[in-house]
Amino acid sequence: MLDANIKTQLKAYLEKLQRPIELVASLDDSAKAQELRGLLVDIAELSNKVTLREDGQHTLRPSFGVAEPGQSPRIHFAGIPMGHEFTSLILALLQTGGHPPKVDQAVIDQIKALPGQFAFETFISLSCHNCPDVVQALNLMAVLNPGVTSTMIDGAMFQDLVNERRIMAVPTVFLNGAEFGQGRMTIEEIVARLDSGSAARAAEAIAAKETFDVLVVGGGPAGSAAAVYAARKGIRTGVVAERFGGQVMDTMGIENFISVKETEGPRLVAALEQHVKQYEVDVMNLQRAAKLIPGELIEIQLENGAVLKSKSVILSTGARWREMNVPGEKEYKAKGVCFCPHCDGPLFKGKRVAVIGGGNSGVEAAIDLAGIVSHVTLLEFADTLRADAVLQSKLNSLPNVTVIKSALTTEVTGDGQKVTGIRYKDRVSGDEKLVELEGIFVQIGLLPNTDWLKGTVELSERGEIIIDAKGQTSVKGVFAAGDCTTVPYKQIIIAMGAGATASLGAFDHLIRSSVPA
Repeated sequence: MLDANIKTQLKAYLEKLQRPIELVASLDDSAKAQELRGLLVDIAELSNKVTLREDGQHTLRPSFGVAEPGQSPRIHFAGIPMGHEFTSLILALLQTGGHPPKVDQAVIDQIKALPGQFAFETFISLSCHNCPDVVQALNLMAVLNPGVTSTMIDGAMFQDLVNERRIMAVPTVFLNGAEFGQGRMTIEEIVARLDSGSAARAAEAIAAKETFDVLVVGGGPAGSAAAVYAARKGIRTGVVAERFGGQVMDTMGIENFISVKETEGPRLVAALEQHVKQYEVDVMNLQRAAKLIPGELIEIQLENGAVLKSKSVILSTGARWREMNVPGEKEYKAKGVCFCPHCDGPLFKGKRVAVIGGGNSGVEAAIDLAGIVSHVTLLEFADTLRADAVLQSKLNSLPNVTVIKSALTTEVTGDGQKVTGIRYKDRVSGDEKLVELEGIFVQIGLLPNTDWLKGTVELSERGEIIIDAKGQTSVKGVFAAGDCTTVPYKQIIIAMGAGATASLGAFDHLIRSSVPA
């Protein structure tokens, strides 16, 4: 099952086991079961601290559990955890075997103190780059708290269960049989939802913080660069972010970050976070800014009610996926209306889907999906596609793709539970048409996360923060950087440079404002 190179690497990892572990297989007569058994045999042969037994009683087959010998498994993998989930498997083995997790002690203590029984099921696809974060978080919770169980379910392998639960987006998490959440969630977010008093404690702790010299709002590439540049000046620096990493966490392949030939969003974010934490930066994660109040000391009011004060502020709140804003879109979001073809594409295997948007993202999505689904219809509002020529050439070579230009999407149709089609208007003939399908992938650009700044900071017609060459906004002491600004090209490398510029601008402002007139 595993090639020699992977076996060598895995053997080195398993040497970190501090106590024995047991793999408990629940198999059937399928080919996938034999493939899974081969994986488990390979793992067991790599360490004398790993044993395998095949008398598991899990209802999902093929599957296996990970446990200490003599204990019932609290971690289960229903499917073969390869692809992006191979890391989840390695961590489950190590953490069950006593290897310490890289999580703050406060979070560990919070998990151990959770009362009750929590049976989590996470539906994933092996191509989803957000799914492992959720699986790994829930697996660790199962290791730390005897009341928690975690089961990863490969949606492509258990299609009947996917249809029964009406799963149309991954990751989708169920808790004790009821839907708990969809999309990427960090361990801190999950624990906060289970611990009802955590939000109030966080607000109280934040409100007690001293005044910052520079407060960065947003933790993406621009915010990370701004924080590093500020901290290197030796001034009191804070970062408040709804989700550290921002939209980059949802980016699959990155091939244009100069000096790094190829990487993935989560990997880049981990490097950003590690770099920021090398300095004395106060990172406040899982916090959404609600209001900016100008003044000699600028105030940032958070949704939880806490208020942070700073001598200068750098806004780097990034952007979000633009929606179609047509009837039916909100009703069928995650029920056929999707935004990530890499994550959700495998759930539509053999089905008919549409891609909305003819830019690079839309055409790349159509190309990727064409290898999974039965047919792709690409709808573009303009009379020409905007994607690079090489992508258009590849798209036109695919036999199961139809491109429709001059198409104005007017409605998402459904049967009350899932998407059944999409209506559009032919902008040339004026005819209304319906395409019957099961999935819609929206790829029509970004919207800046600036709604909370309206009436405070000057914004462009598109809602972008207007800045000058130093990143200065219309409000004294308030700077901005990245995809939320009027900078014309929304790229990771440009956002980082803009973050550095805004930070240097803020530092210059602090120096000048501290000099007596």
